[in-house]
Amino acid sequence: MTTIGLIGAGHIGSQLARKAVSLGYDVVISNRRGPQVLGDLIAELGDHARAAASPAEAAEAADPAVVTIPLHQIDTVPVEPLIGKIVIDTNNYYPQRDGQIAALDEETTTTSQLLQEHLPQSFVVKAFNHIPAAEITTAGRPAGDPDRRALVAVSDHPTALAVVSRLLDAFGFDAVPVQPLSESWRIQRDTPGYVQPLSAPQLVHAMAIARRYRDM
Repeated sequence: MTTIGLIGAGHIGSQLARKAVSLGYDVVISNRRGPQVLGDLIAELGDHARAAASPAEAAEAADPAVVTIPLHQIDTVPVEPLIGKIVIDTNNYYPQRDGQIAALDEETTTTSQLLQEHLPQSFVVKAFNHIPAAEITTAGRPAGDPDRRALVAVSDHPTALAVVSRLLDAFGFDAVPVQPLSESWRIQRDTPGYVQPLSAPQLVHAMAIARRYRDM
């Protein structure tokens, strides 16, 4: 069974872990404060979950990994253990939390491209950034359900994109795969599709009409 390595155990990370375990995946979870603060979550998740001593340990075990930490901390993501691996990026840019990042303010790059630059030999896929964390475990529906919600996956790497699209499907969501990674701005905060419970055609339309902040 696939092991999902989580670098970060906040709102999104913990909900992804809960959903993954409910589907039979194994999860290895790291937290910058150390494994001692993860005891309650690991106890809740049961035998399919364990706490890692460090992000590097979670990265080593991961197939794939999920980076779900504040954007200003991405330089702490271990590089070597993630070489050749798929890395799911859940991040959004919040200047009040992350500080001002000139390249993002100027819209010459995206949060996921920054992570890809940090992990040049990994396969970064943007996903799970535009759904409220609690809904990761509650909003999934079986394939074919008329009320099934769609989620975007964005990457430069077709194979990684296909893998993450299948994961979204397993989690109960229709995948909307998008290339290249630079297009991930279309589902960043304050865009029409952000945190909206949309079907796949509606989400495709929302991304099509998205505008850069500078054009708003």
